[in-house]
Amino acid sequence: MPKVASMPSGGGSGRGRARRVNVSLAEINIIPLVDVMLVLLIIFMVTAPMIQRGIDVNLPVARRAQAISGERVEVTVPVTYRNDHMLYLGNEKIRSVILQERVRQKLETAAQKDVFLRGDKGVSLGEIMEVTDALKAAGVEHVGLVAAPVNER
Repeated sequence: MPKVASMPSGGGSGRGRARRVNVSLAEINIIPLVDVMLVLLIIFMVTAPMIQRGIDVNLPVARRAQAISGERVEVTVPVTYRNDHMLYLGNEKIRSVILQERVRQKLETAAQKDVFLRGDKGVSLGEIMEVTDALKAAGVEHVGLVAAPVNER
């Protein structure tokens, strides 16, 4: 808000008091703000790919593996499955005894009742079949096995 300062009446003109307006401009220097925001943007751009890390599974290699597109339900069987019977539904770690109910809930509204099964190289075929049987009991129509392409060794 401008400040109004009154002039001392003196002078003999007889007009009354003259007013003088002092305007003080408060300027915000936005250059440091822009610098800080650009540095933060660069930091987030560098760290974002590191945060989106999945589960480490050593997938078997297949020569005819194809990339799958679209939304999918993934079950991952880690090499530690034989000890603790824990597996992953997406990124959520769950016990194998509740796998049927969770998959049934996920596929309730899905048009295609397909599940993709990722198994570590160290997991035996019997353990993969246990999980496949649980998925079939949950109402899954097709169970796809996920393999890594040859060039991703």
